[in-house]
Amino acid sequence: MQITQALHSAILVSNLEKSEHFYSKVLGLPKVDRKLKFPGIWYQIGNFQLHLILAATIIPDAVDCEKLGRNRHLAFSVANLEQAKQQLTASNCPVQMSASGRSALFTRDPDGNIIELSE
Repeated sequence: MQITQALHSAILVSNLEKSEHFYSKVLGLPKVDRKLKFPGIWYQIGNFQLHLILAATIIPDAVDCEKLGRNRHLAFSVANLEQAKQQLTASNCPVQMSASGRSALFTRDPDGNIIELSE
C-alpha cells in the first residue's frame, strides 16, 4: 500500500451555528457544498477538507491541558501567526503559545477540539 495524499479529517461538534462561526468567521475557512443528508459542514483547505459532523454528545479527550500540543489536534499553516493570534484574541478564543518555542499556537473550537496554527 502507498498512501499518496490526506483527503480529509472529520471532527464532531455539538452546535453547527457556533462551529460555523468559529471555522468560517474566526479561522476564515471556505465552505464546500455537500450533498449528504446528515447535518454537518465541510471546509476546503488546499487539497484537504475538514468535515464537521453534528453529534448529540461530545466527549472531551484532552489528556494534558498544560500543553495543548500533546493532545489530539488539527494543525494548519498560517501566513502570519501574530495576526492569527490577534484575530483569536479579538474573538475571545483561548490562545496558548507552543511550549517548544517554535512559531505556533494552540486554540480550541467551541466544543474543545484543539487547533494548532503554525507559521
